[in-house]
Amino acid sequence: MLSLLRLRARQFGALLVALAGLLTTGLALAVPAGADSVRNAEQWVLDEMNVQPAWAVTEGQHVVVAVIDSGVNPDVSDLAGSVIGEVNLSGVDTPATNPNWGVHGTWMASLIAGHGHDGGTSGILGTAPRAKVLSVRVIADATDPNYSAYEHESVGQGQRELAEAIRYSVSHGASVISMSLGYGAQSAPVREALQDAYDHKVVVVAAAGNSGDQAGAVRTGHAPYSFPANYPGVLAVAAVNAQGQVDGFSSDNLSVQVAAPGYDVPAQGRNGQYWLVSGTSPACALTAGVAALIKSKYPGLSDAQVISAITSTTAVASRPPGGYDKQIGFGIVDAAAALAAAGRIADSGPPAVGLKAASHFGGGVAAIPPLPVPPRGPAELVLYCMLGAGCLAVVGFASSRLFALREESGPAAQPPVPLAAGEPDLVRPPAAGRHAAPRGGDDAAGPK
Repeated sequence: MLSLLRLRARQFGALLVALAGLLTTGLALAVPAGADSVRNAEQWVLDEMNVQPAWAVTEGQHVVVAVIDSGVNPDVSDLAGSVIGEVNLSGVDTPATNPNWGVHGTWMASLIAGHGHDGGTSGILGTAPRAKVLSVRVIADATDPNYSAYEHESVGQGQRELAEAIRYSVSHGASVISMSLGYGAQSAPVREALQDAYDHKVVVVAAAGNSGDQAGAVRTGHAPYSFPANYPGVLAVAAVNAQGQVDGFSSDNLSVQVAAPGYDVPAQGRNGQYWLVSGTSPACALTAGVAALIKSKYPGLSDAQVISAITSTTAVASRPPGGYDKQIGFGIVDAAAALAAAGRIADSGPPAVGLKAASHFGGGVAAIPPLPVPPRGPAELVLYCMLGAGCLAVVGFASSRLFALREESGPAAQPPVPLAAGEPDLVRPPAAGRHAAPRGGDDAAGPK
């Protein structure tokens, strides 16, 4: 994400500066804009992501990628004919003709769907060069003449604009959404909009953020989370350089799933010139192009299935010990391997819809055994009541007879017991069969 995102610390300190390229500022490519120089400068990016072998299968045709960003200039040479629509949801009305409109967004679009020019021999090739771009403007570049007004919008308003942008993208046919931006807080409207995207099998990709080298991140050992990168179901992308090493600015936290080139990445700007951009923004855009390749060949795959294909097939040499870490995720995206994995997923059929109760909850209600005694009917209940009453009558009769017998054989009917000399009066022998146990237990008691 370039550092062009709205910084609204006065209204809400958790908002991230999230656009990635201007972290080191976009630098004009220090070579002539000829065919070989730009393409040669870009080649390491295509090689590191193993993109060109995937193009033998698909180049992203029939797929629309929504670039939710600062706007895309459809007239630059490497995007001519590729931008099929544009909407402004940013809350500011800078005209698209202004030279400071759509700077960051055009860079990102060229990395996704750039097809070069002069027959494709010159300029930028995006990772999905035949994909189409839907430009959805929700942010303003820092050089935009209305940036101040944009910056002073409330955070809630900005989040609602982002949610609207996601819904707009889904309703206008996007199969992939690329968001090189981020906030430091979550939003219920954005969560709901993302669920709408998942329900329509739209793949959502976001930049992990550029806070890896901030003082707080260095002190705590991990960068703050950025949203939408940290929402469930979003593919969060970190940035690596030409040597495959994670750049220091790239946010390191558990939202990171994969990495892609994000340092000195050539891109075409809104003025047609070529720039070197750095940050997790270009990494996000390049990965969104890989998702577009998969959706082009296997349009029925869900967001989760596409993400699984990408995260499970990273370049082997880039995988960290143990298979995952919070800097590079599962490793650097390998486009050709991800496309092949997507094919295997597509061949395996649709995903299972949840678990059966028998496998997860012990069988559910159906697995409860029958009662050991069948339930009683009314006739049986009456019979049992009558039997109970009879038993009570018998007990009552027996009790009355027992009391009568006791009165007949009570103390007055017993023969007198002679007193032994010196014994106290009124000493009566214990009743037959009874005994008094001494304190301490029955061990010394009389007959039992």
